[in-house]
Amino acid sequence: MSSWPQVTPGSRFGAALREWCRRCPRRVVLFLDEIDALQGNSLVSVLGQLRDGHNKRSKGYPFPASVVLCGLRDLREYKVASGGAPERCNAASPFNILADSLRLGDFTADQIAELYDQRTQATSQEFTKDAVDRVFELTQGQPWLVNALAHEITFEMGVSGTISDGQVEDAKERLIRARATHLDSLAARLHEPRVKRVMEPIVSGDFPHAELTFSDDLSYVRDLGLVKQKPPMEVANPIYREVILRVLGDVSEQYVRADPHSFVLPDGWFDLPRLLQEFVVFWREHGEVLIQQEGYHEAACQIILMAFLHRLVNGGGYLDREYAAGTKRLDVFVRWPYRGPNGEGLMQREAMELKVWRPGADDPKPEGLAQLDRYLDRLTLTTGVLVIFDRRPEAPSWKERGGFDQATTPSGRQVTVLRV
Repeated sequence: MSSWPQVTPGSRFGAALREWCRRCPRRVVLFLDEIDALQGNSLVSVLGQLRDGHNKRSKGYPFPASVVLCGLRDLREYKVASGGAPERCNAASPFNILADSLRLGDFTADQIAELYDQRTQATSQEFTKDAVDRVFELTQGQPWLVNALAHEITFEMGVSGTISDGQVEDAKERLIRARATHLDSLAARLHEPRVKRVMEPIVSGDFPHAELTFSDDLSYVRDLGLVKQKPPMEVANPIYREVILRVLGDVSEQYVRADPHSFVLPDGWFDLPRLLQEFVVFWREHGEVLIQQEGYHEAACQIILMAFLHRLVNGGGYLDREYAAGTKRLDVFVRWPYRGPNGEGLMQREAMELKVWRPGADDPKPEGLAQLDRYLDRLTLTTGVLVIFDRRPEAPSWKERGGFDQATTPSGRQVTVLRV
């Protein structure tokens, strides 16, 4: 196009599309990527011009044959954002165009292997089966994550040889720390009221409240890709699980002053018992203040402990978290690499179960011990830690609670119980 069409502000986008389609010898299909970046009047203007061009097309005005809005939101959310109501076809929105709303589906494990094999065929760089399996485990096939992990390894990390599962793990950490655009966009939505109404019971493990708007909220959060498309109601993949807790724990993490290196023992092991002792001191000093500051009030205990663990473990080890609505718990798996006596690479593995004793409820210790038993079975571990946050108004004082104690699980394992 030799020059931009000279029209009044507010109609330039539509005029440019019209002129483009008039001069193009073929039908035009327009993809608007990252449409989420538009807000307020800018979004209203663009959507309004798209609607006007669509409506005039039947009168012979040149206009794209099809327009695709690419972003995190469902199509109806753009209608709401531009002033309309999602349940009314004739609402006061500048974007009343009937269309399909499609979500890019997740890859299967075989499809990820096929995709990565295409790079192998082009460059001779191979992915081990363990690497491909780990990618699927971490992403559950989410397309952006599958691509981002491979890009991080091959271009950003500069790996030139065969790609292993350890390098996949490193790439995952780098993506999360860098808060890549896609992850940051999802994280930014966590404090939207309708996202919070769904995510808070997932993080806390509670059952969601039966509100009239909950089904719509859940549909919205599923459209965002934050939770799985089908029950049970849990976060869509392990990378999202970690990002969510890291984002929610940002404020709490700033209060942690302990030196992570001081928890590494002379033999290379991580001193988890001492970490838990330090957390008790931290909780007594900052717990109530942080709970009041935490927007996800019902999940505050879990978020604060996760922030403490993340600050002290993630410098040299790994944290895996599992949580879902209705489970009444949060599972934590700590992995800490170290060197054995002969220099061989070994992995320390520790498991924790988090429970909250809420007002009016029974002591969660029996249920927690049974749940910890099942978790230890799955991880093939012989012992673990059950942490119980007592949030009852009548809870005993710190001195009366006893802090650390030993208990026996239903299967006979000896585990540590910490009450805070």
